[in-house]
Amino acid sequence: MNVFQERGITHLDLHGVRHHEVADSVIDFCYQYQDEIPLIIICGNSVNMINIVSSSLDKDSIQYSSPRFGIIRVERI
Repeated sequence: MNVFQERGITHLDLHGVRHHEVADSVIDFCYQYQDEIPLIIICGNSVNMINIVSSSLDKDSIQYSSPRFGIIRVERI
């Protein structure tokens, strides 16, 4: 899991993270950096990874969008 800044936006790159670790990592990331919203979560090309991230955000009622395949943008907590 890699957290970095690009163009003033905080990113979480999930490449290399195992599926069973994703839900908790995503929620922790969102709350840790909630003062810097919008946030970007890079899921990659895995449909399963995208579904896991979307489901975990939905469970916590975190609003997000998907500007393109494999990228999730956290809009509001």
